This record gives sequence, structure tokens and C-alpha cells, in this order.
Amino acid sequence: MKFSERVQEMQFSPIRRFNPMAIKAEESGKKVYHLNIGQPDVETPDCFMDAIRAYQAEVIKYAESGGITDLQDAVIDYYKLYGIDFERSDMIVTNGGSEALTMAFLTLVNPGEEVLLAEPFYTNYHTFLTSAGGKIVPITTKAEDGFSYATREQIEPLITDKTRVICCISPGNPTGNVLTLDEMRLICEIAKEHDLFVIADEVYREFAYDDREVTSFGMLPEYADRVIIIDSVSKRFSACGARIGLLLSKNKEFMSMAMKIAQARLCVSTVDQIGSAGLFKLPTSYYDEVKKEYCGRRDVVYEEMMKIPGVVCQKPGGSFYMTVKLPVENVEDFLVFLLEEFEDNGESVMFAPAEGFYATPGLGKDEIRIAYVLNQADMRRGAELIRLGIEAYNKKLGK
Repeated sequence: MKFSERVQEMQFSPIRRFNPMAIKAEESGKKVYHLNIGQPDVETPDCFMDAIRAYQAEVIKYAESGGITDLQDAVIDYYKLYGIDFERSDMIVTNGGSEALTMAFLTLVNPGEEVLLAEPFYTNYHTFLTSAGGKIVPITTKAEDGFSYATREQIEPLITDKTRVICCISPGNPTGNVLTLDEMRLICEIAKEHDLFVIADEVYREFAYDDREVTSFGMLPEYADRVIIIDSVSKRFSACGARIGLLLSKNKEFMSMAMKIAQARLCVSTVDQIGSAGLFKLPTSYYDEVKKEYCGRRDVVYEEMMKIPGVVCQKPGGSFYMTVKLPVENVEDFLVFLLEEFEDNGESVMFAPAEGFYATPGLGKDEIRIAYVLNQADMRRGAELIRLGIEAYNKKLGK
């Protein structure tokens, strides 16, 4: 039997593909600290389930393809907090940020056309863009430079007649890099000069630390016709399982084209939209409290990582991820060792190998992504186990 070339080009998730090993380790009695997946342990706000419990419809009907008006209006009010004015027609509610990205690529990219994206990047971009027949052209960044990339010198030489989009993830996954508003403006200037779209993945918007300003490409109204924003309730509100995302743009023609795809898949879960509407109505104090919690988790992980001789790690400015270069040649082999051979007082740890977050072959073999999504004590212990594991691993290799 034959399968499509498209699906054969896709990769399995480096975030999830070691889960069977972790399950086996846990079944053997070992405790494993899961630092591999961005699933926060922060409680989902009560208003989500409260809104669902209050829903009294006798029939759960299809929602409109663009989303229910209560959620759309709540999103509009949320964006006003940042001086951004959206209308209902400027948004499509999607099945998570993942569907929003897929819709955007299907709408903008023809087979063989190119998208610029700073690497390392959220690994599923490989799959989203491959489904549209497009190709990632990586803007390669380095841990030593804090994974910065917003310069003409790094971006413009990569633009060709096949380039359609510049993608930006800010705050970054997996790097934690946060773009300033001036950097966003420069990227938009480049996009305008070369007649490109900008896809702005801003699902971690509020998670900007150390007095960094919360920024959005939507704060640049002069470039609104070429900016497409991806948003989600998953991370901001610790509601990953709700699968509610957003595709937003002031470009009416783009939104009209994307609506064709939205109508074909009918709609997003009516019930989850009802719950999510309440989330966008939370007071701004909620964001302050959550940001403070994640900032504390980041600090303990960074402190423990810096105890490892030879490690390269910049303290991330946002999101809840940290990309770390370890003094290990092959982190996938190291992870297998942690799950199958290593333990300290009956405990071990797992992370996401970073190679799958790159488009350039060979990069990331000695890097890991840590998701600091557990409480501070567990994050400190997990990071400590990485350090102890490296010592045991190198001893095994005779180093």
C-alpha cells in the first residue's frame, strides 16, 4: 500500500515520542518528572467550568464557523486592554492554535513556496506547513546570542521569489525569546518592502518577564493589512484540553479566504467556546499572578542549570520554556539513559530533545527544551536530576 509523500515527509513529535519509555519507567515504580511537554499544572480558572455548568440549552447545536458571539465579544474586549481594535469579522475561532496555523498556511502558501521562521521553533510547524505543501526556510539562531534574530542582516538574505510569509513566535517556544515592539516594527517593514505576510504566534503573550513589556504585532496598526495573529486559551489560561484557538487579522480578503476552510470543518466545540468566553473576561490581576508564578519557576531552573559545568543557557525572557545546550554529544541517547538506566532515590526526569525543533540538519543534537510547567520544588528537583544524570552518563561513557 502507498501513502502520500506529504505525510511521509512529516515527523513524529520529539515532545511525545519518548512517552512510551517514560510510561514503562513509571510502571516499574520510578517517578519521572515530565519537563518535556507544555502542560501547566496551574489550575484552570473556575469561570471556565462555571460557564459550562450554567449552559442550559436542550440541544448542543452547531456554532457559527467563525465562533459564538459571546466568545468573540470577550476576545474583542481582551484585545482592547492592549489598544488593539478587532471586530467579529476579524476573527475565526479555531480548534486550538494548531488549526489556526494550519488554516493560515493553507490560505497563504502554495506547494513549493517558503516561510521564514527562526529556529529552533515549535516542532509542529513542520507538520502544519508540510500539510500545505510549503517549506520552512530557517533563520538560524544560537543559544550564545539569546536566540535573537530580528535584524535585516539575518532575515533579508533568506528572502527569495518563493517567500510568502515571515513567522514569528513571541514569546518564543522553545527559546523564551521576546520581541520588542521595535523589533516587531522592523520585521513588518521588511515584510512590507518584500510584499510578505507576517504570522505572529502570540499564545504566550502575557508571559514576559523582568519588566519586559507585553507586546503584540497588533499594536502596529500601520501594518495591520499584512499581520495575522495566532492566539489560544491553552497556555494563557492553563486550558490546553479545551482546544480553543484564534485566527485574527484586519485583512478582510485573507479572512474571507480562511473562512472557506472554517466552513468546511463546520465549527469548533460549542461547549468549550462557552467556557472560554469566561476566561477572556478575567481581570488583569490574573495575568500578573500567573506571570509571577512562571517567573519563579524559570529562576529555579536557570539556577540549577548553571550548576552544570559546560552548559550554555541564557535566562529566557518569556513563555515557559528554556532551551539549554548540554555538555552531551547526543541528548536523545542521554534521555534514553535517564529513562531506562538512571535513577536517584527512585526518581528520574525527561525533557524534549531539541533536534526536532530545527529545520537545519545536524543542529540541536546537544540541546534540550525544558518546559517549566511544574511547581518550583518539582522544577528544582527535575533540573537537579538532569545534572546528576549527566554525571552518571558521562561516568558510564568513561568521561
